[in-house]
Amino acid sequence: MFSKTYRLLFIVGTAWLFDAMDVAMLSFIMPLLKTEWSLSPLQLGTVSAATSVGMIFGAVICGILADRFGRKHVLIYTLMLFSLGNLLLTVAPNVNVFILIRFITGIGLGGELPVAATVIADHYHGTQQSRMLVLADSFWAIGWLLASVLAFYVMPLVGWRVTVLLTAVTVLYALMMRRHLPVDQPSVAPARPSYKVLWQPDYRKQTLLLSALWFIVMLTYYGMFLWLPSILVMRGFTIVHSFGYTLLITVAQLPGYYLAAYLMGKLQRKTVLLIYLVGTVISVLAFSVANSDLTVLASGAWLSFFDLGAWGTLIALTPGQFPQAIRGTGMGTAQSIGRIGATIGPYMVGLLLQFKLPLTAILSVFIGFLIIGIALLAFGVHDTAPVFKGGLSHDPND
Repeated sequence: MFSKTYRLLFIVGTAWLFDAMDVAMLSFIMPLLKTEWSLSPLQLGTVSAATSVGMIFGAVICGILADRFGRKHVLIYTLMLFSLGNLLLTVAPNVNVFILIRFITGIGLGGELPVAATVIADHYHGTQQSRMLVLADSFWAIGWLLASVLAFYVMPLVGWRVTVLLTAVTVLYALMMRRHLPVDQPSVAPARPSYKVLWQPDYRKQTLLLSALWFIVMLTYYGMFLWLPSILVMRGFTIVHSFGYTLLITVAQLPGYYLAAYLMGKLQRKTVLLIYLVGTVISVLAFSVANSDLTVLASGAWLSFFDLGAWGTLIALTPGQFPQAIRGTGMGTAQSIGRIGATIGPYMVGLLLQFKLPLTAILSVFIGFLIIGIALLAFGVHDTAPVFKGGLSHDPND
């Protein structure tokens, strides 16, 4: 029973695992690229943004393709594209080729996550669907941990190219696993739905609200987590460059995910997301006034706990807002717009730093975005998932 229930979760969860490995590995590689190719800050920013831009296109395109041609095929092809991109990176001769490859890789990565979430949503129902979506997102933390181990203990010995090659080989194993994905469940709606249906009166509101929430969640996550280590080093907290700091911040994500999964069915998904967004705001406030290694570690761990838990809960909330026939398109569109936020966030922090704003002022901008997200969620989103007293689901599909 365990294997039947969780087998799909472990196969599809690799989408989040490799996405996290890729994002983390790039953050570890960028300082090496700066030295190897004598990159300017603008070139380094373009390297960082290339993947996000590719993911913007990949999310919406692959979401549409998943609705039209089936989830399984698209999920396999996105992983093949990602694997090919990593293989090509190992022979990139200069930064321009590197940026082009990262853009192509981003299309595969961006397409993976919304389609993977759609597969989970199609094959699980009720409370179990929400829990499985959160647990699938928890593979992000595992991917970040693997990338950290490679970066701290393997990359110094073999260089970044061989390290990237190792990740590509790992992806090939996951590719073989995905051949055993179940056949797509048939949709009750007509085939080949139009992208325009998302903007018709029946679905326009949830499309706009969920897209805005994904924009805010991704902007704040990428803006804070990609820049905070550098900012803290400027303030003298060199501990953030240690493996211990990376390990703590990453491991703190796991109980955040698992608590969110536990709360599914006991509370509405909307309520759980509100709790996590408020917790993120409080954690950012604590981080902004941290003045010692201990307070930096503690507030950073809480920020990681709540911010990634919010991400997982939003993944649980989004697919259920769309019928199965347009679920991939809806999820892909919302995450595609969210990826715009992921691209803007790091650039926004760089711009604010150029104006020599203090850390508290920069973090207050993120708090402002999060408060807007809380308001949109509280007053705009309608969660149709029932709450079961005692946490027991009576959904016949559960």
